[in-house]
Amino acid sequence: MDHGMVGKIEKSKRYAEEPERFEFNNFTINFDGDNNDHTVTCTHGHLSCDCEFFSIRQVCSHTMALERLLDKMLPEPAII
Repeated sequence: MDHGMVGKIEKSKRYAEEPERFEFNNFTINFDGDNNDHTVTCTHGHLSCDCEFFSIRQVCSHTMALERLLDKMLPEPAII
């Protein structure tokens, strides 16, 4: 392995230890729930889920789990 690649691998390890460097804005995740599978999307930093509970409360166990998992990698909610 060349010296340049070794440096890049070390840099990637350091980046991975600093999740505040990352900010997810748009993505789709297939969530394997206890009862059903669900699709959770993130659009412009806002999570939504296709489950019935989310449609009523605008939050659910699936979105809360992702918030815990992604922690600092999601943008802060806008203060209005």
